[in-house]
Amino acid sequence: MTALAHHRGTAQDGRRLVPLDEAECWDLLRGQRVGRLVYTEAVLPAVVPVAFTVVGGDVVVAATPGDKVTAAVRGAVVAFEVDQADREARTGWSVTAVGPARVLADPHLAARLRADGLVPWAPSPLATYLAVAVQVVSGRALVRG
Repeated sequence: MTALAHHRGTAQDGRRLVPLDEAECWDLLRGQRVGRLVYTEAVLPAVVPVAFTVVGGDVVVAATPGDKVTAAVRGAVVAFEVDQADREARTGWSVTAVGPARVLADPHLAARLRADGLVPWAPSPLATYLAVAVQVVSGRALVRG
């Protein structure tokens, strides 16, 4: 294989990197329940695993009330990432969504989300829900063939 072919995204073992379209990205987001919220804390990047769901065009994350994440993301532009990998096959995919975050203030929506099982990772009798209004979504997959 030439260096140019390898650079274009085809590995010697037949794997290749392919971009995912917007619909594929949203389908993959909807199919997962745990992702990573990326935000800025004290001018440094921070990443935390979170439980989430998709509501319309928002990624909704469950956080513990008073959590530093809640304060850090209030109104800030954040990134959210989900992925899946097959270590044996060395294949997988990743989707990233970016947009401003806000605290959801609707108590009826919060009750519905909790009833649907969206609860914070850290044990807590309550949850604060953060919505990322997705403005950019992108993804890619490492596939065989």
